[in-house]
Amino acid sequence: MAFWWPLLVLAVAYVICRFLLMLIPPNVPSIDVDASDVLDDGNQTQENSFIYIPPRGRTQQSDRKVQCYEPATMKYLGYFPALSPDEVKERVAQARKAQKMWAKSSFKQRRQFLRILLKYIIKNQALICEISSRDTGKTMVDASLGDIMTTCEKITWLLSEGEQWLKPEYRSCGRSMLHKRSKVEFHPLGVIGAIVSWNYPFHNVFNPMLAAIFSGNSIVIKVSEHASWSGCFFFQIIQSALAAVGAPENLVDVITGFAETGEALVSSVDKIIFVGSPAVGKMIMRNAAETLIPITLELGGKDPFIVCEDIDVEHVAQIAVRAALQSSGQNCAGAERFYVHRDIYSSFVSQVTKIVKSVTAGPPLAGKYDMGAICLQEQSEKLENLVNDALDKGAEIVARGSFGHIGEGAVDQFFPPTVIVNVNHTMRLMQEEAFGPIIPIMKFNTDEEAIKLANDSKYGLGCSVFSGSQRRAKEIASQIQCGSAAINDFATTYMCQSLPFGGMKDSGFGRFAGIEGLRACCLVKSVVEDRWWPFVKTKIPKPIQYPLAENGFEFQESLVEALYGLNIWDRLRALVNVLKMLTEQNSHASSRTRSD
Repeated sequence: MAFWWPLLVLAVAYVICRFLLMLIPPNVPSIDVDASDVLDDGNQTQENSFIYIPPRGRTQQSDRKVQCYEPATMKYLGYFPALSPDEVKERVAQARKAQKMWAKSSFKQRRQFLRILLKYIIKNQALICEISSRDTGKTMVDASLGDIMTTCEKITWLLSEGEQWLKPEYRSCGRSMLHKRSKVEFHPLGVIGAIVSWNYPFHNVFNPMLAAIFSGNSIVIKVSEHASWSGCFFFQIIQSALAAVGAPENLVDVITGFAETGEALVSSVDKIIFVGSPAVGKMIMRNAAETLIPITLELGGKDPFIVCEDIDVEHVAQIAVRAALQSSGQNCAGAERFYVHRDIYSSFVSQVTKIVKSVTAGPPLAGKYDMGAICLQEQSEKLENLVNDALDKGAEIVARGSFGHIGEGAVDQFFPPTVIVNVNHTMRLMQEEAFGPIIPIMKFNTDEEAIKLANDSKYGLGCSVFSGSQRRAKEIASQIQCGSAAINDFATTYMCQSLPFGGMKDSGFGRFAGIEGLRACCLVKSVVEDRWWPFVKTKIPKPIQYPLAENGFEFQESLVEALYGLNIWDRLRALVNVLKMLTEQNSHASSRTRSD
């Protein structure tokens, strides 16, 4: 007892000290980012307050401009240049120079960069969400859930575990290399290129940037032409934080443009991360093949939402509607197919209908609306075509949400939340990615049928499974072909930033987020060194030295069995043969030496 008492006291004192240190706030400088150009009372908005009418029959690429407007009100926000291939290559060259310096930075400096960003984000949540809302039509709540929380979670995970997963990782050496020490090192790749989508404009810029910069790379991000206004402001936040830690200029860059801008980026960088459609993803692959660079593709989704009969209908219906209307109908990671057990089908549809009828769409900053505008031009027309195809094949609309005051001339930018029943897999609505606030509900009889329906898709991003039996839900989810699964919940996998995110089939491949995503920004290098240098070194046995001895293969054969034989007696017998041949070889060598 006398021996353990001092150790116990020291352990308690250590815990108390750690707790007290947690109470001391870290010394994190604040940054000041000029937001006058993006606020309602800013100069740009005052000068360009007219309603924007998108041109027909002419591409913006020919105008060399990316025109920006609010999808909810069509108010003009301004424009950014559509960069030419030569301009993109020059930006990448500047980023490459910056990366050579940043690769030598310490993890302490990188963590301080993250803390500065986190401090700014937390203090300016309303500003960030408002800018995201204006540029994409989503509500402030959806902007907070999809942009703010996910980004803060990624930063805190990197602060807590990032360095640990980028340090050399020692591995076993195996039986033949016992005298060696082996490890895996993670070195920066160089310049990461990212082409990101519009649906989460803040997080889609920060997500690849955080992993790239923390792992010692530079990054050039092409933001979507549908979210360039917000993306360029978010870039200013990053620039200010980098300057505060003394990082080299051009370490992070944000570029704007269209297809040729993205193509030039793919041909210039050392790795590409792409978030978008399967069609464009295939083009990225073809272009990346020219320079043989690694790529990560996060493409479309058609996530199934499976509801068994042993659940709380009211609770799960609320989650289902949130899943379907995620980000104002811009549901990159949202549910798009709903399979409900026949025993609760009617009550589930009734509950979902009740919720959807209470949902109001409208300009998110003009009042309290549950969902806002759809960002993409002509997306409402596409959604209407999917609905009409389903109706023509026997489906039925049982509920639709309502519109608030959305203003004249902007109706096409909105689509009402819609519940559809009597659907089946012959309908385009159940096969094509909708990217809209539509809830098609189909019944199933058995778990096996639900699994078959869920796997009857060219997509494989994620799934959600609900059951009163967690074991049953896990069993169903384990058989669904997808990259992530939420048990009795929706989209929780993405909020756990220690987990990799990505899909399979037409949903892409590769992973970002988590350990896998962080290390995907690295050159993974295997290193082997002598464990007891210089006392123990590799020495080639005499029988297999040049010129090879007559019993060289016999020696090698016995060596393999001695190391890897399944039976201990066979291994010992083979070891005796190895030692015997070595002894004989040494004796012959000694005899030749004496005779000479």
